[in-house]
Amino acid sequence: MSRVIYIDADACPVKDEAVQVARRHGLRVYIVSNGGIRPHQDPLVQNVIVPDGPDVADKWIADRATDGDVVVTADIPLAAQVVASGATALRHNGDVFSTENIGSQLATRNLMADLRAADPLMTGAGKQGGRVFSKQDRSRFLERLEALIRKANHA
Repeated sequence: MSRVIYIDADACPVKDEAVQVARRHGLRVYIVSNGGIRPHQDPLVQNVIVPDGPDVADKWIADRATDGDVVVTADIPLAAQVVASGATALRHNGDVFSTENIGSQLATRNLMADLRAADPLMTGAGKQGGRVFSKQDRSRFLERLEALIRKANHA
C-alpha cells in the first residue's frame, strides 16, 4: 500500500496536483525544499525545510522513501536512489522512473554532464533546458500518480 508521497519541491510545478491525489487517498505528503516555497495548508501535508547545500533535500527524501512510497522528482540521481529502495519515482510530466530505465537515464545524464563540463559553450540537445511544461504534461502526471497509488493499494 502506498503510504507517503514525497515531493522534491524546488522547481516542481505539480505540488498542488500531488496533494489533490493524496487527499483523495488519505495519504501524507512531504514537500521538501531548502526554503522559498509558500507552506501548504492542507493537514495531510508536512512542509520540510532542509538546510542549504547541494542535494540536502534529495538526501532527506532518499533516507526516508521506502517500498510503496511515491517520490515526485525530476532529479535522476535521487530517482535512482529511491527506485533502488523500492519506492516509485515520478517526473512532474508523468514519466515513471523504473528499475528497467533508471540505469540508462543515469548514464545519459552523467554523459551529458561530462560533455557540458568539457565544452561549456555546448548548445543544442545537450544543453540544459528543454520544452515548456504543458497542460498535457500536467494531465499525464495526474493520471500516472493516480494509477501508481491505486496499483500500490491493491498490491
